[in-house]
Amino acid sequence: MTTPGDRAFTLVNVSRIFAFRGTVAWIGSWDGELGAGLGFIKDVWLQKLLGIALLMLWTASGLCAQENAPILSGGVQFLSSTVGGNTFFQPAIAPVLVVPLGDHWLVESRADLRGFIAHDNGSSGPYSGQFIGTLEYLQLDYIANPHLTVTVGRFLTPFNIYDERFTPFWIRDLQDAPIIFPIGTRTSGSNNGLMFRGVATAHPTWEVNYTAYFSVLSTTENLQSGRTAGGRMGVFFPLAGVEVGASYQRFLQDVNYNAVGAYFTWQPPQIPLDVRSEYAHSPNGQGYWLEAAYHFSKTRGDTSRLGRLQGVARIQQFFKGTPAPGDSLPSADTNRFDFGLNYYLPHDVRVNGSYGRQYSTAGNANIWEAQISYRFLFPALPSGVFK
Repeated sequence: MTTPGDRAFTLVNVSRIFAFRGTVAWIGSWDGELGAGLGFIKDVWLQKLLGIALLMLWTASGLCAQENAPILSGGVQFLSSTVGGNTFFQPAIAPVLVVPLGDHWLVESRADLRGFIAHDNGSSGPYSGQFIGTLEYLQLDYIANPHLTVTVGRFLTPFNIYDERFTPFWIRDLQDAPIIFPIGTRTSGSNNGLMFRGVATAHPTWEVNYTAYFSVLSTTENLQSGRTAGGRMGVFFPLAGVEVGASYQRFLQDVNYNAVGAYFTWQPPQIPLDVRSEYAHSPNGQGYWLEAAYHFSKTRGDTSRLGRLQGVARIQQFFKGTPAPGDSLPSADTNRFDFGLNYYLPHDVRVNGSYGRQYSTAGNANIWEAQISYRFLFPALPSGVFK
């Protein structure tokens, strides 16, 4: 039976739990900052650079050298989610296009095309659905050297690491994004502007990586972004499989404020274990999440029947700060735990299921999810085109 608290939890948090970036524009949790129709980009010089990136992608297939064929990859999924007795379905396809342009230039793009199917009345009535399309990134990279890559266009917000590394549904071990995901990723999880990144220094036992970026305000449909500036720095220890880092962002529109974060990852080379964690803080709230995933095998790369099975668990806490319109964060302090199982079938097919429980004064809820996904990878153009 669905309680009023469960129902309130579902309505407030469904977009944060089941979707990210442009998907939430239709559901409406970003309080009108997304889906505002055609808009503008204030900084004219960055607008021109973004236009150049779009033009380069449009003409990329004709510019590729013979040895640099474009690659099309991505994933297809069907996801079933039940929160507080309300069930939603999300079929989706997310194509990823990579187009090398010689030795120093690269065009990258990813889109997310999905349906959102639910009961008209929450937990009863007929099902209805809507198609949602989102351009998550479209960027032109200039790889100057191992220490510097310059990116112009639309790119994923490099605040902490979840947005850049784990948002694809065929990669993430649990399908729900962490509660603190909106901190540092407003307004859409993507930015329109300039980014600089690379390895500052590298040694056999450690290396330092960095990212710095500036984004302009855009309310253009499917190209929404906030006016922000920030950076991230991390230290990677390859022999131990450990990386630690910190992020900073200044939000430069409406009410200006700072967001800070920190992250930790650990992949022991000899053990099929993945541990990752993040902390984030802003005036709207703060919190953390800690996740561990383990393949039931003795070594990495084990393709036995048992070695294909992976268990995963996550704990997280969120502490509410000063509420702000469009922050897409819970309205009260929240605790949550999740655990699930992933099974990796041959031919890049994965089946997973998970259970979670969320505790909050705004309403407790059980979260059940089941997903099947397929990851694809092939040349974007037929063989022999560049010969």
